[in-house]
Amino acid sequence: MIKVAIVEDHAILRKSLALLIKLLPGLEMTMEAGDGYGFIGNLRKQTLPDIVLMDISMPNMDGMQTTLWLKQNHPSVKVIALSMLTNELILMRMIRNGARGYLVKDIEPEELQKAVNQVYWDGYYYNELFTPGYQALKKTGGMDIGKMLNEQELVFLKWACTELSLKQIAAKMDVSPRTVDGYRDALFRKLQVSSRIGIVLYALNHQIVIL
Repeated sequence: MIKVAIVEDHAILRKSLALLIKLLPGLEMTMEAGDGYGFIGNLRKQTLPDIVLMDISMPNMDGMQTTLWLKQNHPSVKVIALSMLTNELILMRMIRNGARGYLVKDIEPEELQKAVNQVYWDGYYYNELFTPGYQALKKTGGMDIGKMLNEQELVFLKWACTELSLKQIAAKMDVSPRTVDGYRDALFRKLQVSSRIGIVLYALNHQIVIL
């Protein structure tokens, strides 16, 4: 059984998700908390969960801080960001802090189970919102990074995993912003992703970048 915890400040949503997890095969609901402080306090009393569904915006200690704390203190515990936010910079920071994927709060039960299983077994969850064609690409075996990307695209991929803007990346690479746009679009096409979030997940999962 995959042990799942929920850290979410809205009690009704937290209780609803907890009930849903109890009904899904292969998942065990082990812990819930309303913020990061409560979660950390619970960890001192209970067995570590395998997966944490982590809200981003919470009072006292938010998902950003709590995910980073887990990365530093319990790196075996994998976090899936849980939010209604689709702000790319916020999600980038969450992933840089250790999150392995992202789910919207109005998630369908099937996707919730898929995400938990994928993070538990494969390390990362590729949300269709950001990586619509990644799973199809993976099934074809087309994942040889040396053949897929040229040298400049690979350099851009590494810079894309930082919080620098595209304009700042262009300055670092000593090329025009239009050229950087071309690198980004090429990665979107070759990796079958639709945002920088997808690029970062790909880079982390294939250990091209270590955060």
